[in-house]
Amino acid sequence: MPAADRGRSERGRPERGRPERGPRDAPRKIRIIGGAWRRTQVPVPDVPGLRPTPDRVRETLFNWLGQRLDGWRCVDLFAGTGVLGLEAASRGAAEVVCVERDPRALAALRTLRERLGATVVRVVPDDAAAVARGLAATRPGGFDLVFLDPPFGAGWPQKVMPDAVRLLAPGGLVYLEAEAAPPDTLLQACGLETVRADAAGQVHYHLLRKRADPASDPPA
Repeated sequence: MPAADRGRSERGRPERGRPERGPRDAPRKIRIIGGAWRRTQVPVPDVPGLRPTPDRVRETLFNWLGQRLDGWRCVDLFAGTGVLGLEAASRGAAEVVCVERDPRALAALRTLRERLGATVVRVVPDDAAAVARGLAATRPGGFDLVFLDPPFGAGWPQKVMPDAVRLLAPGGLVYLEAEAAPPDTLLQACGLETVRADAAGQVHYHLLRKRADPASDPPA
């Protein structure tokens, strides 16, 4: 289980035909910034609206998480380049499920996974909502961390958050990147609390924790 209280103080990519994630301009390559694969270049395919989480934001996120994720089980529901999931695997995660349905992003992610020998990373070519729903039914409470970096402007947090929370063990974490802070009503309904939050330009990012009370799970 993640140590959810380590030094915390409160404070994407579109699928085909969906709105762009936000105002960032995508570089052609980014890099893994920590762990066994530090400095590994991650290609950014020419997919409309694909804007991966930048280095500075990922550095902040993994500072919040405590740098090492040894033994953690993670799901990246909107993987895109896969950099969030690969960063987790680089830092010791025992299992990483990366969900992506764009063919170009999938091909690049699979190629990099093979090159790295990233056997703990599983790439699932499917819709994020469908995978979240399926895993919530088959592996409830089976994960420690869910990454949510969906396309902006399409209401994805509201669509996938309830199932994402069901994936988490008590005290598990959700990393959410969005165009605005999640509504308090959504967090309350899902049994989540904010443990860290910040913004970079128009991009808001949040580390959310599942309350330990099992009764706080959202209704199925």
